[in-house]
Amino acid sequence: MKLLAFLSLLALVLLEAGTASPPKGRKRRDPTNEEGDAYAVLNLGNYVPDLDNYDEVIDLSDYEGLMDYGDQLPEVKAASSLDPPTRIGSTQSTVNPRTLSSKPTMTKPTAGLPGSPSSHGLPTCLVCVCLVSSVYCDDADLESIPPLPKTTTYLYARFNRISRIRAGDFKGLTKLKKIDLSSNSISSIDDDALRLLPALRDLILPENQLAALPVLPAGIEVLDVRLNRLQSSGIQPEAFRGLEKLQFLYLADNLLDSIPGPLPPSLRSLHLQNNMIETMQKDAFCDTEEHKHSRRRLEDIRLDGNPINLGFFPSAYFCLPRLPTGRCC
Repeated sequence: MKLLAFLSLLALVLLEAGTASPPKGRKRRDPTNEEGDAYAVLNLGNYVPDLDNYDEVIDLSDYEGLMDYGDQLPEVKAASSLDPPTRIGSTQSTVNPRTLSSKPTMTKPTAGLPGSPSSHGLPTCLVCVCLVSSVYCDDADLESIPPLPKTTTYLYARFNRISRIRAGDFKGLTKLKKIDLSSNSISSIDDDALRLLPALRDLILPENQLAALPVLPAGIEVLDVRLNRLQSSGIQPEAFRGLEKLQFLYLADNLLDSIPGPLPPSLRSLHLQNNMIETMQKDAFCDTEEHKHSRRRLEDIRLDGNPINLGFFPSAYFCLPRLPTGRCC
């Protein structure tokens, strides 16, 4: 029994002595293992963990040498290839500040020629939007037609304060096909403003203050002058005779007291509703003498909203494929 107790005591002493002594440093392994694969080595003093001692637990709970980085700022070092990248705050920017330019900033997309300065003192395509051959000047606070690029084909300048169209406003615009000036304050149009536009097909002028029509180009197909102050005396007697391509004539909501004429054979739609028409000529639509004038295309005639009684003029409709719309009795 004494021998057994002595052996137990000896084993306990040897165990305490083994744990008290620090582990001996191990030799660094060759960076290349036996198979020739490279691996990184983390050097912790003279102690290198590997698969052989991975199960050893290092207790750092009582280690007093740990640095509290919350109490001191990290030392700023010169950047090098081994330094970690600097973190940028949410309020910082990686873009170097640029010198402000004195040129005006373009706020709308532009294309084509910039044009001359407009009433705002800026080029037209900075005030309006120029896309290829179309110019959009809607709701741009314009008081006159701006200088347009020579290649302009379609012009939209609705909802502005334009009061007059002058003779030189469309000078040289040989490709202009459509003009839409709806909802302006146009009260007059110079005679030479439109008649020299060879390509013009659509003239859209509703919701203005026109009392008379200007001389129109021969190739026009659509004329919309609704909701103006147009009077019969403001339409020349031969105003529509030479318009051999005119198909749609919209004159509703004006101050007309008679049906304008003579009308071209190409006409397909005639809107005259909500005017002051009380009577019509026998040849307003047909040639009552020769009975040769037939209007196969004119199928849409509106006279509703006028004080005229269509039943009083039966001889004016024999050449029409369809009777006009309006009060008949």
